[in-house]
Amino acid sequence: MDGKRVALYCLFAFYTRYAACDDYLRMGVNTNAAEATQFLREYDREASGMCYRVTMSQWKFVTNITEHNRRRMLEELALSSKFEKLSWRKAAVYDASRLSDPQGRKQLTRIVQASRASLSDEKFSEIQQIITEMKEVYNAAKICPFGQKPYDPHVPRLPAQVTEAQETKAYQSYQLNNQPFQHYQPHQDNSDYPNYCDMQLDPEISRILAHSRIEKELLYVWKSFRDKTGPKLKNKFMRYVQLANEAAVNTGYRDAGDQMRAAYEDQSFRASVEEIYNQVAPLYKQLFTYVRRKLVLRYGEASVRSDGPIPAHLLGNMWAQNWKSIMDLVMPFPQSPNLDATSEMLRQGLTPLRMFQMAEEFYVSMGLKPVPPEFWRGSMLARPAQRSVQCTASAWDFCNRIDYRIKQCTEVTMQDLISTHHEMAHIQYYLQYADQPQLFRDGANPAFHEAVANAATLSVYNIPHLQRMGLYQNKSHDPYEVSMNFLMSMALEKVAYLPFAFMVDQWRWSVFEDGVQNMNARWWQMKLRFQGVTPPIGRTEDDFDPGSKYHVISDQEYIKYFLATILEFQIFEQMCAVSGYSGHLHECDVYRSRDAGRLLSEIMQPGASMSASDIIRSMTRGKTNRISPESLVKYFRPLELWLRVQNRDEQVIGWNSNFQDVALFAPQRAWATNNHFSVLLLLVSFITVHSL
Repeated sequence: MDGKRVALYCLFAFYTRYAACDDYLRMGVNTNAAEATQFLREYDREASGMCYRVTMSQWKFVTNITEHNRRRMLEELALSSKFEKLSWRKAAVYDASRLSDPQGRKQLTRIVQASRASLSDEKFSEIQQIITEMKEVYNAAKICPFGQKPYDPHVPRLPAQVTEAQETKAYQSYQLNNQPFQHYQPHQDNSDYPNYCDMQLDPEISRILAHSRIEKELLYVWKSFRDKTGPKLKNKFMRYVQLANEAAVNTGYRDAGDQMRAAYEDQSFRASVEEIYNQVAPLYKQLFTYVRRKLVLRYGEASVRSDGPIPAHLLGNMWAQNWKSIMDLVMPFPQSPNLDATSEMLRQGLTPLRMFQMAEEFYVSMGLKPVPPEFWRGSMLARPAQRSVQCTASAWDFCNRIDYRIKQCTEVTMQDLISTHHEMAHIQYYLQYADQPQLFRDGANPAFHEAVANAATLSVYNIPHLQRMGLYQNKSHDPYEVSMNFLMSMALEKVAYLPFAFMVDQWRWSVFEDGVQNMNARWWQMKLRFQGVTPPIGRTEDDFDPGSKYHVISDQEYIKYFLATILEFQIFEQMCAVSGYSGHLHECDVYRSRDAGRLLSEIMQPGASMSASDIIRSMTRGKTNRISPESLVKYFRPLELWLRVQNRDEQVIGWNSNFQDVALFAPQRAWATNNHFSVLLLLVSFITVHSL
């Protein structure tokens, strides 16, 4: 009897200790606080050194793409994976709840919570290899040129030598003919005219989707890129889901989605982000309705139904996430210009170096830190002439509190001026939290880095700031019309992005939770529900369209971009408020405001050592501790009022979905019998009718 009592007592003690703890599986049994503190001290030193080695190898590769540099980078990444696994094993033996130092508890938790090192060595290597292979498949995707290229209207046409039937053939491969008359001719299997099927996502495919207004060409490149990615990635992704879930369960989470959400330290995180989405949805639907009407005028009701969703290939972007490229079709006041200082920048002789000096001066004027000399010596600010490089703009922290760099193939354009300020904001973030331990050299949550960088650029890309810098002067156009054009351009970039940024991880979490059945159908269900977008042609489970998005197959969470877009306007409004500005939010310029710089510094300096809720509470002077979309809605309020007037005669604000829309992606078994009840339920969930 005494033995049973002891056993029951021990069992009771175990369960009462962990009853309220969702992640008890990751807690070790070592309660020696001194040992844990010593481990964290050693980890900080070793992790910083490992981070420097890996970052330097990656830098050398992307700024000089050679096979030697690639091999060196992969060697360092393999060593980093071993270090991660070893560090996880050491950290997992400690009971973080027994540490008296809250910072120590948080550091131990950060080592354990995001890692997949709980997998066996074989499976840990396997998931790393799968992710690498998926990236390689994605980056290797190339398509052939579209066969129905029109004649250049600026060059005399050669007398027709092909039949009308040949000219209208949608998927025939064409090439530029080397004759005095510029035109496209059918490809012949001839060594003198090789067939170059080497069009990649960037820049060729993206450029076509952005600038072509030929619907067949848009459909061709939209479908072809997905054909080259999704089917090849599907099986690998299914195995990745299985391994990611296993790692999450071993670490103490319900599934891999639960593990991803843990970084936000919010027990009601899913409900919180859904509430944010619901608050911005009315603005999105006003924008959507206006854009759809313009697309109907351009492509006709045979392509775009006047009350329905929009086909995904017509919105100027591979994923319909950014609509800025169709600004020419939807500009509120075509007789007034869109905000673009490129011509003035060229007239003044700006160079890439001068653009970065302007960006540094912007932050220094607010009382923030100048970049160290190592930045100017090490950065790649323009495309080098003699070597192959990867040109995506990015800011780099080499983890040694000295070396910070930017990689950007800068051109003298308005867009690159904004990008320059954006990347310099990331550098400023690195400088501000440089004194934190390695584990805390990051944003308060995954959304903060992008949010801060974007908030700063909101002050750069507006009319008052460009006028102040002598880059823009409006002498002949109505200021209201120019302002509406500017806000429309911003909405096509920011507001149109929100539903997509929201739904990507909603889909991913559903796959982690409910399994890999009908993954493609669920993807399009969510795109239809949240974006009002349908595939232009029928899709099946063999297509795996989520694989066309790099972040999905490269194991990068995406909800942070949704929150960052919301948070950037919240930060920007607070910067404007402390600087004393009280006008329209889209016209605020915080250049030379020391108070705004002080606020930014208070956000950045703690890094990840403070919770996001504490930083937001401090930023808003106690008004709230949550990310709120009110500032975004306020920023676009003048445009929303204008959109409501433009949409006053529309019967549907938003979109109606019918069986044909759903049948484009619904599983075939839904139509196998006369009982369409399940499909009807699916359809009802999509209908978003808002009568005026």
